[in-house]
Amino acid sequence: MHSRTTAREIVEAFAGERLDYWVTGYGTGGTLKGVARILNKERPDTKIIVCEPADAPMLTSGTPQERKPDGSPTASNPAWKPHPLQGWGPDFIPKLTGDVIEMGVIDRILTISGADAMHWSKQLARREGIFVGITAGATFAGALEVCGDAPEGASVLAMLPDTGERYLSTPLFADVPVDMTSEELEISASTPNFRLVQKA
Repeated sequence: MHSRTTAREIVEAFAGERLDYWVTGYGTGGTLKGVARILNKERPDTKIIVCEPADAPMLTSGTPQERKPDGSPTASNPAWKPHPLQGWGPDFIPKLTGDVIEMGVIDRILTISGADAMHWSKQLARREGIFVGITAGATFAGALEVCGDAPEGASVLAMLPDTGERYLSTPLFADVPVDMTSEELEISASTPNFRLVQKA
């Protein structure tokens, strides 16, 4: 499906333009496999960068995933440990992700810490108004790392597929107070045609 949808959108959006790096994470591996397959065929100069949790470095460990004949895992991958990057990596390497590894199209794998993932998720919201979750913050952290090494003028596309709304009750927002701060109350009071009603 991602070969027919997400990948096509990327190829069309960058038609006639540079696309030096595509940075993504992996959950089920569907987006990774679908897009990587098309980029490898139609944009072979695009480097495919995959991010994974530093606490569960299953891809970078090189530890093979044992599978049943149907492709499902026989057991947890030994390199997996619990981590805060919800949506990335169950306790095994999904079959679709394994397929991409076997295709040999991944140019680089980056490990991202939970702290960096949460930091950049918050920064995207504060600085850019982009409200994303923990894994998107992790992918953005990976993209920044790529930018640090990329030649000047390089084009980097980071895959930020989730929304922050599903993370409101997670550690990502643990430091956000439930009630408005004094600074927020002052801003709301200064907004024309806005009246804050507080209940007694």
